[in-house]
Amino acid sequence: MKKLTTATILATSLAMAYPAQAATKVVVGPVVQEAPLRAHLDFLSSDLVEGRGTGQRGGQLAVKYLETQALAIGLKPANGNSFLQPVKIAGVKALPAQSSVTVVAGGQPLPLAFGTDWVWAPGDAQPVHELDYELVFAGYGITAPEEGGWDDFKGLDCKDKVLVVMVNDPMPTEAEPNRFNGKGLTYYGRWTYKFEEAARRNCAGVLLIHTTPSASYGWSVVQNSWMGERFQLSERELGTGLQGWITDDTAKKLFAASGFDLDKLRAAAEDKSFKPVPLGARIKGETRAEVRKLDEFNVAGIVPGTDPKLKDELVIYSAHWDHLGKNGDGKDNIYNGAVDNASGSAALLAMAQEAVRAPAKRSQMFLWVAAEEQGLLGSAAYASSPLWPAAKTAADLNLDSLNWIGLVEDVGIQGSERTELNAMAVATAKKMKLVPAPAHPDLSGGYFRSDHFSFAKAGIPAFSVGGGHAWVKDVEANNAKSKAYGPRYHQVTDEYDPAWDLSGMVQQAQFTLNLGQAIANAPKMPAWKAGDPFGKARATSN
Repeated sequence: MKKLTTATILATSLAMAYPAQAATKVVVGPVVQEAPLRAHLDFLSSDLVEGRGTGQRGGQLAVKYLETQALAIGLKPANGNSFLQPVKIAGVKALPAQSSVTVVAGGQPLPLAFGTDWVWAPGDAQPVHELDYELVFAGYGITAPEEGGWDDFKGLDCKDKVLVVMVNDPMPTEAEPNRFNGKGLTYYGRWTYKFEEAARRNCAGVLLIHTTPSASYGWSVVQNSWMGERFQLSERELGTGLQGWITDDTAKKLFAASGFDLDKLRAAAEDKSFKPVPLGARIKGETRAEVRKLDEFNVAGIVPGTDPKLKDELVIYSAHWDHLGKNGDGKDNIYNGAVDNASGSAALLAMAQEAVRAPAKRSQMFLWVAAEEQGLLGSAAYASSPLWPAAKTAADLNLDSLNWIGLVEDVGIQGSERTELNAMAVATAKKMKLVPAPAHPDLSGGYFRSDHFSFAKAGIPAFSVGGGHAWVKDVEANNAKSKAYGPRYHQVTDEYDPAWDLSGMVQQAQFTLNLGQAIANAPKMPAWKAGDPFGKARATSN
């Protein structure tokens, strides 16, 4: 639990009223200052803001703070005369005790306990659904023409069908070591893609088969996410009427009762010749859910460009303002989210304060998005209804969970290799005497799990700037600090400590601003590398 002090409030106000650098000091380019960054971080992660929860009072306070600070800094409203972009959201909580759902296989109902054996909720924000649907095993649930014509559906009419599919994507083989990005996960492997593809095909629903290796997390993560209130966009990109997960043991029992061996079907689904398999089982009954509609808000401010022509193009810096809010009845029930992601939100404010003093040729947007923790909802809403044309948006540089430990010699630019941003990022790092952090296979699909991905899907070159781990000093102690954060992630113990050395956070923010300015001053907008699937959206938007 983090207390807010009078000194913090005063420091925040002074940071805005009296810039840290003296008026007589000559500075080449904008220089991010630690004092305002620290003050914003302290405030946004304090108990007063109650963990910045979606649909909670703390979230409203965070939005108001960001809105007033954007005005004080000198940003221009990005949405007409407003800094706010409404994000229409539905809060959905399954009501299993009031529902009567049965899976019938082999002529017999299977005893399934909500939470233990499976979880489900409506994906279309509707409170009641009548079910009487056939279950069909659809392999990985993927359609990927560029992967040799991969199609797990092969003409299946999905109307009145509930798909049972695997998470992750097909494994590499000796003959095809690079299919579906080899060991790395593609977006086709993400559970969100499975739900989206099923909705595109007008399916009645989807049940994902959970295994810890394929999901990269245990069943408890699924339970925690699906047994309380979940949030989804309520006016666009609606899902199927039924979305859920089943445990691996439950799936094996279901398939066995239907006369099938799940492991044999899994093996068959590793080949692109696989065809959907009707299980001869049905899901019947009625699901009920508690649904509430609410408006959350993205906060967006503009630094207008200086070039008569290039000012019509834009560079976006983004960070999500939300965390998990107040939850539970414990003595400390505030999930302060200091690192995740008060750090990114505070950094954007500190960066914007300097950017308004040294504008670039292209315009720049500082964008704080809502409901990232609920599935990238705020950034998805922005990408669907952008405040600036996507075709004229050069890039999105995203900040999430910044370096709170100390100075580093490297910077994380993984994901930039998909576009010409990579060369610009390497050049920016070199100027700052930094090196790119070593790239690793993206086994858990990290590129698809942060807000930059919403922009990438819209064709905008985008990645999240990482903090690096090559510590300048105190290597052993800093490695220990980094490792110790793991148990604090998404816990009430992710709190701000005034003793933190924020030099590394300032460094990360400065790199991001330097790279953004380089993009904003470049002769042309960066392009996607040839063959990257997200480049298609850019091509169609031009």
